[in-house]
Amino acid sequence: MDQPRGATRAQQIATAGVIGAAAGAALTGHRGGKRALGGALAGAIGLGAVEAVARATQRPGQIPALWARIAMSGALAAPLGWAAGRLTGAGPLPVATGAGAVAGALGLRPQKVALGPALGAAIGLGLAARPRRAPAPAAAALAVVGFRTASAVIFRDPQLSLLATQVPAAEVPFVVPLASQTRYVGTGYVRSLAAVLGGRYTADVADIGIVASLDELAGPGFDPAGAGPLVREFYEHTTRFTLDIMPEWRLWVRPGYLLYRTLLARPLGQASVPMNQREALRGVRSRIDTVTEVGGEPGTGSMPGARNAVIRGWIRSYADTGEPIYVGIYTTYRHEETGYVSVGFPLPEASFTATLLPRARPGGGLVLDSRGGTSQCGHYLTYIDPRTAELTVAAVRGFAERLDVYVSGGELRAEHAFAVFGIPFLVLHYRIHRKPAR
Repeated sequence: MDQPRGATRAQQIATAGVIGAAAGAALTGHRGGKRALGGALAGAIGLGAVEAVARATQRPGQIPALWARIAMSGALAAPLGWAAGRLTGAGPLPVATGAGAVAGALGLRPQKVALGPALGAAIGLGLAARPRRAPAPAAAALAVVGFRTASAVIFRDPQLSLLATQVPAAEVPFVVPLASQTRYVGTGYVRSLAAVLGGRYTADVADIGIVASLDELAGPGFDPAGAGPLVREFYEHTTRFTLDIMPEWRLWVRPGYLLYRTLLARPLGQASVPMNQREALRGVRSRIDTVTEVGGEPGTGSMPGARNAVIRGWIRSYADTGEPIYVGIYTTYRHEETGYVSVGFPLPEASFTATLLPRARPGGGLVLDSRGGTSQCGHYLTYIDPRTAELTVAAVRGFAERLDVYVSGGELRAEHAFAVFGIPFLVLHYRIHRKPAR
């Protein structure tokens, strides 16, 4: 039975109260136990009230107000600042700088990555200049709140925009609505997905592609008949090939990516791209696992991800350790006489989807682009309700990728380029070779 909206709102307010209590205790704990208890009570009431007002004034299809999100981020920073101070003994300058750097890195935009530590350092210097030393929790909270406030003033265009709330999968066909049922995705994800969906699982299929047929991608910008035979074979029989990867990261993004990989990618077992050529030389193992004979008819939305008869999970991992690089669910669908490729990256109770428009490349190649000028292509972050399977979808603005597959000198090549707000930050260079005949 669905949970009443009132109960959901009460849970949100209660969660905010717990976070506020932790923040209040962290900010006042240096004054003794009684003050910490009072601070926890005040923080719980204060942040709970902020959440209640924000939810009461929130309109359908919108996220909570910016001021409430800033208050929440400051409350989350305070306990982390307390932990940093206790573990390292650091003063307000390094704590504020570090908190600003983390907030900036999470902002993704290069300007925010640079602004975060700079603004944090300025706030830390101001706190350090006071006769009475500011506690680390206050330094962290002020740095994050200061950064979020300055970012809201300087950067007016949103990074996320809410597209849909609590809708069935059929209403958002550009999303791959498959989540991870656990906190770790890993190379065994497709096996666990088969158990959840009641389908038949097949590991490491010998001869299969990430798409069933390149003809599914036909549209105004791409005629599959013009694709080179090697390009077609790669897409329709991907497991016949091996891939050598060479990452090319821009220097400015490396600190943020290292933080992301340490705190998120590796603990999640998802989206952990090699940092340099040395890591890439460990070798990449590529396989496709499938789920078949799943209940529900394709395209009806009666089961998550049912628009393809076969659910294909392309799994790449390091050859030496089996550590996952990424797990992507590849699907195709058609909208207004145009075929699209949607790649879903499962997350706990969520999915990150890249929907790409195919275009012909001179010489029989194929380009897949997230900026194709249609309403379908783009990047989407989706929360999947574990009880109802309803989706809440946000578009990730400013993020773009382009995959260029072509033949050069009789060999298959690919360039996978990523950019944020028009600034390139990563190119993955692929050399694609046919596997030796068994």
